[in-house]
Amino acid sequence: MTTLSPENSLSARQSASFILVKRKPPIDKTEWDSFFDENGHLAKSRDFICINILERGLHPFVRTEAWKFLTGYFSWQSSQDERLTVDSMRRKNYKALCQMYEKIQPLLENLHRNFIETRNNIARDIQKLYDKDPLGNVLIDKKRLEKILLLSYVCNTQAEYQQGFHEMVMLFQLMVEHDHETFWLFQFFLQKTEHSCVINIGVSKNLDMLNTLITFLDPMFAEHLKGKGAGAVQSLFPWFCFCFQRAFKSFDDVWRLWEVLLTGKPCRNFQVLVAYSMLQMVREQVLQESMGGDDILLACNKLIDLDADELISTACVVYAELIQKDVPQTLKDFFL
Repeated sequence: MTTLSPENSLSARQSASFILVKRKPPIDKTEWDSFFDENGHLAKSRDFICINILERGLHPFVRTEAWKFLTGYFSWQSSQDERLTVDSMRRKNYKALCQMYEKIQPLLENLHRNFIETRNNIARDIQKLYDKDPLGNVLIDKKRLEKILLLSYVCNTQAEYQQGFHEMVMLFQLMVEHDHETFWLFQFFLQKTEHSCVINIGVSKNLDMLNTLITFLDPMFAEHLKGKGAGAVQSLFPWFCFCFQRAFKSFDDVWRLWEVLLTGKPCRNFQVLVAYSMLQMVREQVLQESMGGDDILLACNKLIDLDADELISTACVVYAELIQKDVPQTLKDFFL
């Protein structure tokens, strides 16, 4: 067993305490601009900005630009001129990828046995999306969305297409104006969150660590889940595959959680603490009704219209509790 350092312990307690109080207004455009000097270099530290994002969130008018820093689309050390150059480069690279895709598409159709099936799955998933708001205004361009998803599938050898990506990319398309921005932000988001929502990379690891976390913090609940078989916790994999987006009451709440995940505050792999906090919401029901895997999943699926600030606050408290204990090395390595 190892105990976290006093510095990390203090940081965690601060993360929990400041988010429990009434949240200050989100960072607006005027304040965001004040973080940079006349040449566009950061005048504040990256850590200062990330802590403020955790504590307060971002105003919608700031989110597009801020996310480019949070994902790594732009370097935190860049100037305004350098960012213009980078954006131009990303636009050209995206166009080159599109041209490459058009050339190899016939080859993929003939030789890649999964390509046509994946293309059909993408098309079906996209058709299920609501593309208009309650007033009838068009929200997304489904053709553009399909193109981005296909290109992502062809170019990303690590994270092949999986159900849920269509909803994730839709949220990026709603945030930014251009297709190259949507494409690259999605790629960088996956990398920055350590592919935590990708089934063949991060989901199993998240579920294993969630199980370890429950065992450490809530032995009684862990014993019940253990008695119901390995599937009890494993059944929660949709949370990670969809990065919790179906649990919230609005897109703003989804973006609010995602931007916190991107900050790396208060710790790495914060999504597992979020999942633990959500599972605690149904804990008493699970114990009273002696639920197993399928029933637990059904109960958890009823956790909808959640408030992101409240959930982030609860997860920060869990982290503060965690670091005050004699933490197993596996948890320390995962969260720090």
